[in-house]
Amino acid sequence: MPAVTIENPLTLPKVATPADAVARPVLAVMTAPGGFEGEGFPVRRAFAGINYKYLDPFIMMDQMGEVEYAPGEPKGTPWHPHRGFETVTYLIDGTFVHQDSNGGGGTIRNGDTQWMTAGSGLLHIEAPPESLVMSGGLFHGLQLWVNLPAADKMMAPRYQDIRGGQVQLLTSPDGGALLRVIAGELDGHQGPGITHTPITMIHATLRPGAEITLPWRADFNGLAYVLAGRGAVGTDRRPVHKGQTAVFGDGGSLTVRADEHQDSNTPDLEVVLLGGQPIREPMAHYGPFVMNTQEELKRAFEDFQRGRLGTIPAVHGMGE
Repeated sequence: MPAVTIENPLTLPKVATPADAVARPVLAVMTAPGGFEGEGFPVRRAFAGINYKYLDPFIMMDQMGEVEYAPGEPKGTPWHPHRGFETVTYLIDGTFVHQDSNGGGGTIRNGDTQWMTAGSGLLHIEAPPESLVMSGGLFHGLQLWVNLPAADKMMAPRYQDIRGGQVQLLTSPDGGALLRVIAGELDGHQGPGITHTPITMIHATLRPGAEITLPWRADFNGLAYVLAGRGAVGTDRRPVHKGQTAVFGDGGSLTVRADEHQDSNTPDLEVVLLGGQPIREPMAHYGPFVMNTQEELKRAFEDFQRGRLGTIPAVHGMGE
């Protein structure tokens, strides 16, 4: 799981553990069911079964892979529409190529993130490059959907390509954790992702036995999804393992700890930490559209059917 790493985390800025912050309790730990997306690549549905009031402004998150493809096996998604929200694709291992009907897109690799604001709508495709299809190889990543408030749902689409080297790297006071701030802010340190809805997105790697207690905005929700490894969450050390999401309650800090002993194929605890300011608006969601009312959903489908979200380019050039 390379993403972005550093040999000596102690050279990085350290996140101060809040002395007087109220610790967030763990309300629930949910296990993600498996499924398939697009043309058949395996996913874990990280937020399945979690009440939306604890997710808002996040809609869904899929862990894509981790899977080792044989030659000819790598898969992506066909052309599909989006409107009313943002998709965040964080690639940990492998290569993915994106393209949309507005001419946007690009290639992301180990540790890169593509932040696509669908806004008023577009057609979109994600696929491995031809070279990866021919050779096979490791593929692992996340796709997160972030809601947009009603005032921004019909904004012009936008792409952000966030390279792995652009993320803000931080550590814990003892250097036992590497924190990659992809978007939002942590202890005064800002990540590169520009968000319409205030959120924080962090990929943390904790060495065996390491513990982090991070300051967390009181007006944000708090979620921790385990990509790999085993550990515990909260001050009462509730156990978590790969494929589980911890839901935190109210407070000003959250705690994650890695078990002393990890699996042989997973040397560290890998966890994605998410927080966001709830939008608290009605949400009408069906398939690739996330709007505020059923009437707006109906209009989105009609616009898609009438070609108003764009047309598929004659040559979409998904090769590398």
